[in-house]
Amino acid sequence: MSASTIEYGQLPALLLRAPDGAEATITLYGAHLVSWKPISGTAAPAQERMFMSRLSALDGRRAIRGGVPVIFPQFAERGEGMRHGFARTSTWRVLDSGEEDGAAFAVLGLNQADLSPQASSAWAYPFELALRVSVHAASLAMTLEVRNTGTHPFPFAAALHTYHLVDDVEAVRIEGVQAETLAVTDKLDQVFTDIAGPIRFDNGADELLLRQSGFTDAVVWNPGAADAAALADMEDEEYRNFVCIEPALLGPLTLAPGGVWRGEYQISPALA
Repeated sequence: MSASTIEYGQLPALLLRAPDGAEATITLYGAHLVSWKPISGTAAPAQERMFMSRLSALDGRRAIRGGVPVIFPQFAERGEGMRHGFARTSTWRVLDSGEEDGAAFAVLGLNQADLSPQASSAWAYPFELALRVSVHAASLAMTLEVRNTGTHPFPFAAALHTYHLVDDVEAVRIEGVQAETLAVTDKLDQVFTDIAGPIRFDNGADELLLRQSGFTDAVVWNPGAADAAALADMEDEEYRNFVCIEPALLGPLTLAPGGVWRGEYQISPALA
C-alpha cells in the first residue's frame, strides 16, 4: 500500500511509502507533513529530514511545531486574522492517494465547510485548498492549490513553513536568496523577494536544491537562543537543530472569482 492510516501522537495521519522505500507522514490536522525519510540510493537506512520539536503539541489543540505547516490565508501578523492563518489548525480531508511514476502521493483538501465556527466567521470567502504531497527516492514534492469558489475576489498569502533538520545551525549555508552566501549566526527572520532560481541549501552534511514556482518569495527563520527559550513548545537548545527555509507568496495576491493559484515546491539532492 502506498498510503496507510496511522496515528501520529494523538492525530490521525497518512503514512506514504513509495515502492523504493521513501516515506512521508502527514497529519490530517493542518495537512501537516511531520516526517520525510528519503532514500539515498545507498545501503544506508532512510534518515529523517524534518525537524520536530520534542515539546510540540500533537493533540489538535494548537499548531504543530516543526515539519511543514501550511500557511493560509495570512502570513504571520500581516493581516487582521489569525496568525499564520487557519489552514494549519483545521482538519483536512483525504481527497486522493496512490502511486504515480514510482512515487507515493496523497492529496488533502480543505474548504469553507471544514472550518471551525470561529475561523469561518473570520473568513467570509468560499474557497478550496488542495495540498498534494509526493515522495520518491531522495525527492519530496508539494503543491498547494488555492481556488476561489465564491462570487467576490479575495486577497491571500501562502507559505510552506519548512523546518529543515540540521546537526548544527551554525554550519548551514544558503545560496540563491541574496547575492552572497547566507549563514545563520544568530536569530534570523528575513524575507527575500523575487526568488528566480533554485535555492542551494548546505546543511553541513550534504546539499539540497529547493525549487519553487508560484511562490515568489522565500523566508529564512531561526529563533536563536533567546527567542527559543521563550517558546513554550520548543526546548531551549532545539534552535540549534533546524532552519526554516520556506517558499512563500507574501503579496498578498488577489484571487478573482473562479480563479486558481498554484504554488509548487520540490526538495531534491544537489548534484555535483
